Amino acid sequence: MKLVGVSLLALAVVLAFPRPSPAQNQTARGTVSSVAGDSISVNVGGKEMKFTVDPKTMVTAAGAGTKARAAAAAGQPGPKLNELLKAGEAVLVTYTAMGSMMHASAIQVVTSAGPGGGSVSTEKPAAAAAPASRNADGVVKSVSPTSLTITSSGKDMTFALDQSTRVVGTGAGTKTAAAGGRIVITDLVATGNRVAVSYTESAGSMKATEVRVTSAK
Repeated sequence: MKLVGVSLLALAVVLAFPRPSPAQNQTARGTVSSVAGDSISVNVGGKEMKFTVDPKTMVTAAGAGTKARAAAAAGQPGPKLNELLKAGEAVLVTYTAMGSMMHASAIQVVTSAGPGGGSVSTEKPAAAAAPASRNADGVVKSVSPTSLTITSSGKDMTFALDQSTRVVGTGAGTKTAAAGGRIVITDLVATGNRVAVSYTESAGSMKATEVRVTSAK
């Protein structure tokens, strides 16, 4: 059985189920109980869920393309919901909860309602991408426990430092061990040292992840 998706308004036929926008982050899988002009009721694991639809709701079902073309030929804006879906069909509904109302952005006919007669799930938000690491090298102009300023190609660059900032240099391991594993960067990096800095940038601030001393004064 070939499934074709159509908007209840648009006349164009699409062959792929559309990816919901970030705001439409919930899905319900179940069996259609009833279909009205502006809503659909679905039995999801024994629970009745009613979804509103509008002309932008995308419906993916068998024969949708043919019905869309027929509606276009008749001068109609698109097939009606009850012409695409019927009671007893298993569907996957992508929807947004707005208070007590649930609006369906997409409805897809599927082969079964799944285990237990259906289920509801919420999409997890995409993890934020880690800031890209960058590199800079230059001569230390000033250093404190919380910041490092270097002069690189005639330009001053200031980096924030914290306990996660790694410092690499001759004798750094020995000095850190002698201090019981806790040492401040000013004991390892001095004004005039040439350093290579790995850093990330976020909201206009540069955070040093590693400071490597490449040569002393």
